Amino acid sequence: MFDKILIANRGEIALRVIRACREMGIKSVAVHSTADADAMHVRMADEAICIGPAPSTDSYLNFAAVIAACEVTGAQAIHPGYGFLSENAKFVQIVEDHDLTFIGPTAEHIRVMGDKITAKDTMKDLGVPCVPGSDGGVPDLETAKKIGEEIGYPVIIKATAGGGGRGMKVAQTAKDMESAFRTARAEGKAAFGNDEVYIEKYLTTPRHIEIQVFGDGKGKAVHLGERDCSLQRRHQKVFEEAPGPSITPEERAKIGKICADAVAKINYIGAGTIEFLYENGEFYFIEMNTRLQVEHPVTESIFGVDLVREQIRVAAGLPMSFGQEDLTINGHSIEVRINAERLPNFSPCPGKITQYHAPGGLGVRMDSALYDGYSIPPYYDSLIGKLIVHGRDRQEALARLHRALGELIVDGIDTTIPLFHALLEEGDIHSGEYNIHWLEKWLEATYG
Repeated sequence: MFDKILIANRGEIALRVIRACREMGIKSVAVHSTADADAMHVRMADEAICIGPAPSTDSYLNFAAVIAACEVTGAQAIHPGYGFLSENAKFVQIVEDHDLTFIGPTAEHIRVMGDKITAKDTMKDLGVPCVPGSDGGVPDLETAKKIGEEIGYPVIIKATAGGGGRGMKVAQTAKDMESAFRTARAEGKAAFGNDEVYIEKYLTTPRHIEIQVFGDGKGKAVHLGERDCSLQRRHQKVFEEAPGPSITPEERAKIGKICADAVAKINYIGAGTIEFLYENGEFYFIEMNTRLQVEHPVTESIFGVDLVREQIRVAAGLPMSFGQEDLTINGHSIEVRINAERLPNFSPCPGKITQYHAPGGLGVRMDSALYDGYSIPPYYDSLIGKLIVHGRDRQEALARLHRALGELIVDGIDTTIPLFHALLEEGDIHSGEYNIHWLEKWLEATYG
């Protein structure tokens, strides 16, 4: 087992890893930018080291600075959290070249799954159901039009290297294809330095269902059910729950086994999430995230496992502490993402926290790095906390979420807390009758 782990991240996910390390008797090293000198993860780690100025490109994304921090502190492994360097194959290769351990999948697995076309081809070969679409990249507009006619409109054009909703455009009819095709390519080039795109059938009322998988890197893997992440704004998740209210036990067992078998075949190591669009009882693969997800706590809640602890164990060469037969769903869990954003435009709202009170009680977990007097810097993602609740069933979880939101206090800045108060007044939320388009339509109707 490792003696010391460096956490190449910040905020609540850095705290999450530090806590797992402490429970395992492992020393933790926090890295931070100058803007994060007073951050909670810096205060809680066993050691802390500044790796650069405020911009993430000069600090948290600086390969050399992170590696140097390991050498200075004697850390043997790096946990990347999510975001930043968590899915950077080049960085992982550098870590391995320096005889350090990356707590996550191999560089090759990150590379394969990071390219949307290669990932789709790989999953198709492994027996994972995929959305009908182009075989690889689409070279020109004429080819795009031909594919659109073959698979039927509407279609969605996606940047091969895309993510976070960038480089994605829908063509409802053949008339829309030229504009959508050119825009998706331009956005892909601007955001990722790659203008290659591919085309898929656009499903009209799907849900976003993702399967949590975990592998030991030696041909053994399990699935930990699904999460429903359909409530999204501009392809960004805001509300996640497990198990999915629309998924039957039979569907869960079937798609879960397909996913676990797929990652076992490629000797995948650590946590991963295989994401699908789900419509009319069918699953369609869209991408695989080769890292821990923001919403991993809802899976931990219903299965009673610590995914970060398990990541560390398998990275150290130990076997997984559970098998598929040990994983039984217990109750229902919901997570809402609390962002420092001003409604209704969701514009970033950094600033000083004048008062912070976290909710508590049975079945309530608050993952946050906030504290009274903390100044949220303007340089990073606006996520400032995750409120997670667990109940014996979905209705109890919703009631617990309502109660916990009423206890949560974040003063001094605007947040998205009022959004969740409003959503809990909606019948569709209580019945679970929503899809990936529901939230944007509701926002348009509510705020105009």
